[in-house]
Amino acid sequence: MSNSLSAAVSAASAEVSVNKRKLLNRVRRLRGQIDAIERALDTEEPCGEVMRRLTAAKGAMNGLMVSVLGGHIREHMIDEGRSPSAYEQQAADDLVAVLKTYIA
Repeated sequence: MSNSLSAAVSAASAEVSVNKRKLLNRVRRLRGQIDAIERALDTEEPCGEVMRRLTAAKGAMNGLMVSVLGGHIREHMIDEGRSPSAYEQQAADDLVAVLKTYIA
């Protein structure tokens, strides 16, 4: 493997690793929010408090969904092995922005 190809593969692997870590951190925070909902129900906290926790968890889930969909669009909507054109990149960014509006 050439040095430039090897460097590109290493950079891509590092980016995937960072993104994976970010997604896993989101899931862990979401799990904490779900646990808080369970505790609130178990201790019979007021309905308003339970609904606040539910809303926060829903927002966290929606944010996770947008992140995963955005990654999917950017990584799998373009032929593997080539960089997207500026037009394709802008189209992907626009689609992700629309999804954020509707999901989050």
